[in-house]
Amino acid sequence: MTEIYAQIKSRAEAIFPKVKALREHLHQYPELSYQEFETSKFVQEKLREIGISDIQIMAETGVIAMIRGKQHSGNQPCIALRADLDALPINEENTASYISRNPGVMHACGHDVHTSILLGAAEILYALRDELPHPVKLVFQPGEEKNPGGASLLIAEGVLQNPPVKEMYALHVFPELEAGKLGFREGLYMASCDEIYMTIHGKGGHGATPHLCIDPIMIGATLITQLQQIVSRKCDPKIPCVLSFGHFEGIGATNVIPSKVHIKGTFRTMNEEWREQAWEEIKKQATAIVESQGGKLDLEISKGYPYLENDPATTQKIRSKAEAFLGGGNVIELPIRLTSEDFSFYSQQVPVSFFRLGVRNEAKNIVHGVHHPRFDIDAEALKTGIQAMCLAVF
Repeated sequence: MTEIYAQIKSRAEAIFPKVKALREHLHQYPELSYQEFETSKFVQEKLREIGISDIQIMAETGVIAMIRGKQHSGNQPCIALRADLDALPINEENTASYISRNPGVMHACGHDVHTSILLGAAEILYALRDELPHPVKLVFQPGEEKNPGGASLLIAEGVLQNPPVKEMYALHVFPELEAGKLGFREGLYMASCDEIYMTIHGKGGHGATPHLCIDPIMIGATLITQLQQIVSRKCDPKIPCVLSFGHFEGIGATNVIPSKVHIKGTFRTMNEEWREQAWEEIKKQATAIVESQGGKLDLEISKGYPYLENDPATTQKIRSKAEAFLGGGNVIELPIRLTSEDFSFYSQQVPVSFFRLGVRNEAKNIVHGVHHPRFDIDAEALKTGIQAMCLAVF
């Protein structure tokens, strides 16, 4: 294993300039969820340049590729490595030479990093294919950022079969952690995520005669405040849970009460039984609050991703390898997060480990979080990511 570690390290150093260029290219040409057509073509082209020819397309833009050595049979169980392809509807505010050339679209969640890392790992693993203990399935997945989640589409099309996946790994950029470090957590790690859409219908009119109106802004304010009691008084305090509203739109004026209000929010938790109970509570209480004040409510809850649970044995395995490779001081224990990830769909089917890649460098002012218009990474993190993905399969 020491010899393999040495090869992984030296090869990652050697291909670093190439992978850095790949990442910068991908960053310049981001595409939104389920629209990653050019990104998909780019990934296929780079895989073929490496020498990988066993490639198939799933869910229109997903790219699935196999690496087998001479010692592997056709349907032998494999280890899967996943990266995501899509970007976000954010206008980039960075000034680097490689900023987005697609106005209003940005790789602000690091999926360009994940994809370039997996391409780098693919080159090393293909070169070492006759040393691999198992075949490797490379999963370049569309639509992580948007319901129903590209992972669910790939699973439905059989990505975990032919050959069957015995373990699956993915990494994700973590701007809170310094470049060169990795973070792991066994068991429950990330929350489920559902989207809430509400329209309150009232009766608009003059702001000076509110008694003649049914004010949807007042109703909406009451609704948002009172629904918080579902979390504080209905949920078992031992269950992580959050209900947040990030969109409140009522287009009136200083003296105009509008006729309707649109509200959007998110509900997240780590317990499927409570998740379904909470949906019913939200529907019941929201309807009662609105109707008690004379309004009418249109409500939709869009079911999103399930909670993500890392398999303990799988996570222990890659963490121990990372500690041996990087040194224990460069590996941390992650806290539970109420963010969500569609990698959770895979965690419901096969043993997985979803871990974090440090990308922070305060000396270079690389400190902004994901989904921020100034998000960026210390490129040195690419080496750590490539090495970690290679370690996962040995």
